[in-house]
Amino acid sequence: MRDDLGLNAQADELLEALRQRVRPKLIVISGPSGVGKDTVIERMRERFPDFHFAVTATTRPRRPGEIDGVHYYFMSREEFLEARERGEFLESAEVYGHLYGVPKERIRRALRAGKSVVVKVDVQGAASIRRLVPQAVLIFLAPPSMSELMQRLRQRKTDDPATLMERIATASRELECVYDFDYVVFNEHDRLEETVATISAIIEAEQARVHQPEVIV
Repeated sequence: MRDDLGLNAQADELLEALRQRVRPKLIVISGPSGVGKDTVIERMRERFPDFHFAVTATTRPRRPGEIDGVHYYFMSREEFLEARERGEFLESAEVYGHLYGVPKERIRRALRAGKSVVVKVDVQGAASIRRLVPQAVLIFLAPPSMSELMQRLRQRKTDDPATLMERIATASRELECVYDFDYVVFNEHDRLEETVATISAIIEAEQARVHQPEVIV
């Protein structure tokens, strides 16, 4: 009986250790321009209120409805370059003539506080994060078809025809990078809830892994 009690106590300790093993994750949401990353992120904010959602800095002009510090940190080119020189970005790149960068200090603080972090970047930025933080979970958000993606880009009405065609050509090339990601999720038309539910299932599966690597940024 005493041996049984001892074994049970050891088993309980193991079970408790398994409960405590979950480490915060760095989750990267990426995909071609126009695939719906912003909309997906907004719904994820509602589903994961305890997560930290990193805000990207950019030099591009603010679009209608965008709020500084919520959707992006809007900076002048000079401000951005100075911040990059100080090493403030986890990764940065120039896309369609504008600079984008992910501030890293807020990510570090969130991870230290035990919060998982969601980062939205383009495909080039996701590749950079993979090199710098191999423990990151990379999710590729894919359109249902190229024709659907073209329609979404046209409906935004934020680009001139030349830029629009450049985005479409870039999207075709970016699709070839999908095999560098951990997961692919199709963002079907009018099925936002299904898209976010699939991403949620991926996050839950990652949190259930027996081996939980520490994310070092």
